[in-house]
Amino acid sequence: MLLELTSEQELFRSTTAKFLERHAPAAQLRRLQNDTAGFGNDYWQRGAELGWTSLLVAERDGGVSISGRGLVDLTLAAYEFGRHAAPGPLVSTNVVAAALSAAGKSRDLIGSLMDGTSIAAWCMSEGPPNDGLGKIGLDVAIVGNELVLNGVKRPVESAAQTSHLLVTGRTGNGLTQVLVPTPTKGVSVIPMRGIDLTRRFSVVTFDDVRVPAMSALGPLGEAGGDVERQLQLALVLLCAEAVGAMQAAFDMTLEWAFDRYSFGRPLASYQALKHRFAHMTAWLHASHAITDEAARAVAEEAPEAAELVSAAKAYVGDYGTELVQECVQLHGGIGVTFEHDLHLFLRRVTLSRTLLGTPHVHRRRLARLVATKETVS
Repeated sequence: MLLELTSEQELFRSTTAKFLERHAPAAQLRRLQNDTAGFGNDYWQRGAELGWTSLLVAERDGGVSISGRGLVDLTLAAYEFGRHAAPGPLVSTNVVAAALSAAGKSRDLIGSLMDGTSIAAWCMSEGPPNDGLGKIGLDVAIVGNELVLNGVKRPVESAAQTSHLLVTGRTGNGLTQVLVPTPTKGVSVIPMRGIDLTRRFSVVTFDDVRVPAMSALGPLGEAGGDVERQLQLALVLLCAEAVGAMQAAFDMTLEWAFDRYSFGRPLASYQALKHRFAHMTAWLHASHAITDEAARAVAEEAPEAAELVSAAKAYVGDYGTELVQECVQLHGGIGVTFEHDLHLFLRRVTLSRTLLGTPHVHRRRLARLVATKETVS
């Protein structure tokens, strides 16, 4: 990130970086490739002790803030997660913790999320025909003093390791959010195959799942604003993580270009390659800048927050994959081998590009937001 960090923020960032260098080196990521969870419980709990899971929680619920803007602080950890292709459900757990804290619900669960002994996932996305951003088909019906959920959510991160699922569904014409314990009867979790070595996603089916009415976060059918807020939080963190992966791939490739010689000269000295590095530098700096600005806007709940997060997701999604693909090409044959670390960052950037809306989806969303603003004005 290009932020001017306080000494406390720099300590948090550097501590996270050192922890990940020690506990999530590339060799360990490869060993986790066939691990069911993709990360260890001890690893996650020790990360939680560093503050990974408490920055979006209100102070009354035990949350902490380094700078007074918890989301901006958390982007520093997300950036390091990307820079190390690190495992762990950083985005989903923090979004659920933030939602519960904002609703004043389940303080015991919030506490266990913050200390890393529990994991929760946000069930928002769905498959076709409801795979467009904001399209919700899962039904939340009121039957007596119970809520009945029917529908399918995919992809859901780390669903098999969660104790609770925060489910976004539809009640009438409005959105409802329901906290569902994962072992509840009627909930089934089927693993999906994924591109990332350590990130795990599942299809979660809700078949006549019944929970008490008090499991809803807020009034039924009135959760639209909360869902938008959670979406903005998640998008900022995904962008920060992608920028971290871009930075790692770029640094690795720049070092390679100076160390590798051709016809007695380092590759970096050739004019054609200088131009390619210039383009990548521009994409990288712009990705840093737009992600930083989106984080600021969402942290401050600024009116332009929704536009900025979609602009960031579209830009970083497009140019992130372009940049890392360039890095692969500049490495030559070794860049496409499993033994080289470059593919770890290509996988992470490619995954981030697809989650919660592709660049195309966010350009359309941005156009709608701008058109709506012009109509109102």
